[in-house]
Amino acid sequence: MRLPIYQADAFTSRIFGGNPAALVPFEQWPHNELLQRIATENNLSETAFTVPAEDGFELRWFTPAAEVPLCGHATLATAHLLWTQLGFSRNEIHFSTRSGLLTARREGDRIALDFPAQKLRSLKLESQFTAPFAAEPREVLAEDADGGKLLLVFADAETVAALQPDFRAVAILPYQGIVCTAEGKGCDFVSRFFAPNVGIDEDPVTGSAHTLLTPFWAERLGKTAMQAQQVSPRGGELECELQGERVILRGRAVTYLRGEIFIQE
Repeated sequence: MRLPIYQADAFTSRIFGGNPAALVPFEQWPHNELLQRIATENNLSETAFTVPAEDGFELRWFTPAAEVPLCGHATLATAHLLWTQLGFSRNEIHFSTRSGLLTARREGDRIALDFPAQKLRSLKLESQFTAPFAAEPREVLAEDADGGKLLLVFADAETVAALQPDFRAVAILPYQGIVCTAEGKGCDFVSRFFAPNVGIDEDPVTGSAHTLLTPFWAERLGKTAMQAQQVSPRGGELECELQGERVILRGRAVTYLRGEIFIQE
């Protein structure tokens, strides 16, 4: 079996920046084991898989360890690659996913993603949230969905940038990922994202995290359009806008490779 594979860096305008994601397009879905094996072999934070649908594509995302319900940077990379490498011509792409219908549209040299906004609930500050980071957050919140993301709000951007988590301790927390954030300097807010329990110690740029960061900071800062930076070692830039119950994430992507996977049957 030979399969095409593409890779792009998302939420960046330069190669080797942002968050890399792979795309492997299929004509119909294979068994899940093959999808997971390809994602594990790629060893990227996300590999996206598509199958043509009536009005766009079905889209799924896999980390090296598990399938996830939502991924922003791999959706951005997928849209970019469909337009630049796979000949898709319409300015808007509809994706059918486990998180419902998502859209990507071209806006000049940027891509705008339309995602559902996520709601948060406050939690009591406990040592289990402090110990893995050796720093005390000001607030702790969690996604409404069980097993979703945990949000830790720190005093300043410098604290977030300097975090050196104990990944084993982070992996014990019963959440899909840990979002660490603070108000920004030179931007509206900064963040980092850690998810060792799904095979990603630190994700370079996390679009899905901004579906909860955007409504959170929109309320705190009193604005609906914001500039965000994910201050991981690779770094990434996002434009975030809250539109009612939806979050619009805007960013750029650059192609890194195109190739072929060889699988002996």
